[in-house]
Amino acid sequence: MANKRITTAAIRQMKKDGQPVVMITAYDYPWAKMFDAAGADIILVGDSLGNVVLGYDSTLPVTMEDMLHHAKAVCRGVERAMVVVDMPFMSYQVSAKDALRSAGRLMKESGAQAVKLEGGRESLAAVRAIVAAGIPVVAHIGLTPQSVYQLGGFKVQGKDGAAAGRLLEDATQLAEAGAFAVVLECVPSALAALISERIPVPTIGIGAGAGCDGQVLVYHDMLGLFNGGFKPKFVKRYKNLYAEVMEGVGQYVDEVRSRRFPSDEYSFPIDQEILEKLY
Repeated sequence: MANKRITTAAIRQMKKDGQPVVMITAYDYPWAKMFDAAGADIILVGDSLGNVVLGYDSTLPVTMEDMLHHAKAVCRGVERAMVVVDMPFMSYQVSAKDALRSAGRLMKESGAQAVKLEGGRESLAAVRAIVAAGIPVVAHIGLTPQSVYQLGGFKVQGKDGAAAGRLLEDATQLAEAGAFAVVLECVPSALAALISERIPVPTIGIGAGAGCDGQVLVYHDMLGLFNGGFKPKFVKRYKNLYAEVMEGVGQYVDEVRSRRFPSDEYSFPIDQEILEKLY
């Protein structure tokens, strides 16, 4: 029973038990397999793959085909964790009917157990339609990267009274619409804690403080896979894999060029008599 798949009911129960939910991103088979073995509760195939895997400046160019390609690979590597896949930009914003069609395709073709979409009250119809079809939904409010241009950049959300009240109302309505969890991104910690107390479903924070019911990070950030550049305030670097990878690959380059690799240890022999007959 150790590898029993984590369900939405289990995630909800974790909130009741006061057990933090651990979510981490993954975009391919080997990383997903490692994070599953490491004990993550939810593995998110985020549209952040646009930034960290595909090299885009934002998540907006990510397509449904991109999400399906990566989600399939992740699902093949996961046995225990719940796999949640992001709905890409414009796959759910036009109408509830479009949203349901997109969510159904993601679930049917990828093998994931839930979908995630951004937006508060403007996404309620989509959430209701998807949940009514039996598809679990994770909502996402606060800083929503697909709306970054409308929000005026990557800024903390909910800092004034009106904005804070709107976020609390959005979270409440999303839970009532059937979302089984709500991601809070770049929200003041005290506000995120209040939202977490008020709504019956787990909140998962990213830059929203310790008062959330769980946390999520992009693994490229937390494991230091990029050298330099912008690092969000909320990211803790647990490892600096960039340095280790550069050291290892640099050694490989040096050994190949100096003909120290491959040595006999990494080569296959042949009987000398057989070889002599070929001359």
